[in-house]
Amino acid sequence: MGKSQKKRSMRRHNPMRVPDSHLPKGLESAASSSPKNEAVLPIIQKLESPDASERKWACVAVSNLIQNDPATRRLLQGKNVVGALITRLSDSEEEVWIEAAGALRNLCIDGGYDICAEMYNKNILAPLKTFVPKISSALSQFLESPKTAPENARKVVYEFTENVNTILWCLSETSNKALNAINQINLVPFLTSFLAARAKLPIATVTAAAQCLYVLTDDNQPAIDELRSNAAYSTCLLEIVHNEGGVTGEDREVFWDRMTTLKVLSSGILSNVSPFPPPSAASGVDVGKEIVLPLLQPVVASVSLTESSGLAENLMVKLALEPPQIENLSLKTAPKSDHKSDTEVELDRLENKLRTVQLALEILTGVCATLPDPDPISEVQEGELDAEEDEDNDAEIEEDVTDGMALDNIPIANGTTTASHLPALVEPLITLIQPVRLSFPPAAGQSSHPPTTSVLSAIHVSALECLNNIFLSLSASPSSGLVAASASGKQIWDGVWAALGSVGTEITRGQERKQKMWEIGVGVLWGVGNIWKGSLVPDEDQVQLLIQLCNSSTDTAIRVKCIGTLECLAQHPQSIDANRVIAMHLFSILPTSTAPSTYGTEPLIQTLSALIDIYSDENLPYDVNFRQGNFVQRLVDSVDGVRKAVRAIDRRKERDLKLRGEEMRDNLIAFIKYRRALRF
Repeated sequence: MGKSQKKRSMRRHNPMRVPDSHLPKGLESAASSSPKNEAVLPIIQKLESPDASERKWACVAVSNLIQNDPATRRLLQGKNVVGALITRLSDSEEEVWIEAAGALRNLCIDGGYDICAEMYNKNILAPLKTFVPKISSALSQFLESPKTAPENARKVVYEFTENVNTILWCLSETSNKALNAINQINLVPFLTSFLAARAKLPIATVTAAAQCLYVLTDDNQPAIDELRSNAAYSTCLLEIVHNEGGVTGEDREVFWDRMTTLKVLSSGILSNVSPFPPPSAASGVDVGKEIVLPLLQPVVASVSLTESSGLAENLMVKLALEPPQIENLSLKTAPKSDHKSDTEVELDRLENKLRTVQLALEILTGVCATLPDPDPISEVQEGELDAEEDEDNDAEIEEDVTDGMALDNIPIANGTTTASHLPALVEPLITLIQPVRLSFPPAAGQSSHPPTTSVLSAIHVSALECLNNIFLSLSASPSSGLVAASASGKQIWDGVWAALGSVGTEITRGQERKQKMWEIGVGVLWGVGNIWKGSLVPDEDQVQLLIQLCNSSTDTAIRVKCIGTLECLAQHPQSIDANRVIAMHLFSILPTSTAPSTYGTEPLIQTLSALIDIYSDENLPYDVNFRQGNFVQRLVDSVDGVRKAVRAIDRRKERDLKLRGEEMRDNLIAFIKYRRALRF
């Protein structure tokens, strides 16, 4: 399988909770789409009012205006609401900067990358830095003398802290530039102090700190080193995942939902930072095997997306009967920026449960990625021979290896003999990739409840990514028992196609997650196809869809995945007609004696690999297509074009691709000689 199939390490970007990609670009389209256009300018003006009560009211109004309304959010953004709210963080009145933080938090979560980037560029970190020591001081006082601080004062500090930590979390996901700036604040001791004091704090405040710490330790060495440096930090995290110690208050059911989120986050932090050095309590723990998988597998298996979607729809019907909050706003009766009706609270709770599932899938995806990235290749030194001069003296091709957590450490499903060869995760993952009613917004429109749609589609994508890594790992060295379990392979193959069939090929503006599902889903199909190559019967419609996707996509990785999947289908011995159709497509990718390939170099190399693999055994029934189609001559016609394409690969920038191209060029020439020799 090609390099593009390998799971790469990359920073996550904070996704939009309420996407606006269905709207045409520009403020005019937002103005025409927003029912609250006339309310925007008065709110912006009141943010600058000399009256503190008006400034507070305006901060609250921003939160209410943007709720599930991307058009109004975009309008406010166009009026510099971000800059105005950042200014209010330094307001002389405490209530104003507290509400400003709440509005900025909601903008961060709902708007994602673009708004977070704008906040960073407008220097939101300057006031946030000043809040960190103040919060630490207040927290210490409350913990040392809980009876001396008024209940209302504690509540304000805890809620404000949750908002600040959430903003820092979102900013950390925006860019490496923002992450590096946040690293300078040295947040690890600050954030872990909330985890250590979890028994005395509201769980929402603790969870916000854990979420920020999880993001900070994701492929971020300064935070990882800081967390490893103090054994108490890992001990605290281990206590949380083992549920040692409690967290105060609240409804039991709500509490356990949030406690599950906290445990999932803690396992993710441990996974990010592992391995731990002695004398840490986690130094001898196999985090993936002993913590992540046993804890998170039940989480992803426990949710029904169909039921969740139905509940969200019922709650939205109920919410539609309630008066909009913005109509009740006045200077005297303005609710706080986090005020929600009971129905909205229930919707939030449902969303949070689904977000926990998504988070668990994200962590599991990392655990299931057992193929390492290649070591960085040093630049070619001055005077070193490049491709054109060194083609006859290349170093021996390096073989891919696997390391990390072996797949046999993943819990194995119980049941039939065929299923026992698969990780237990596979069955719930296949269920989680199936779209439900609210999974995607309507064509060029907005979902009836964008946050639920956002998290449902994110779960589908994350589950596919996890499946991709599982089958990529399994296909690297499939066991004989697994290969023999063809019934399981067929069920998985059909399950993935069922999900992609529900997604469909009609993808409009605002439905980008559908495209993402196809991009990842084809990778899953390739992994499954590699394991059960020769036993999967090609379906005509599926073959045509893969060919269409390969032709229409401009993404090299997608083309390579399509070619790899088609290669697997072409090797079903009895499917002679399907083999011919696939072969004709693959030959259309090759260069001719007069024209280069238009598909790109990596797809070309993958195509050569596919054709050689498909027709390496002349005794298979479908080999009749090779002979009758005069495929040897067509391969001969491609040789010069292949040589030119390989020669054009820059060894300095794409050494792995260069090596693979040179290997495939030599294999092509050897294969032509072999097939010619069979004639005599």
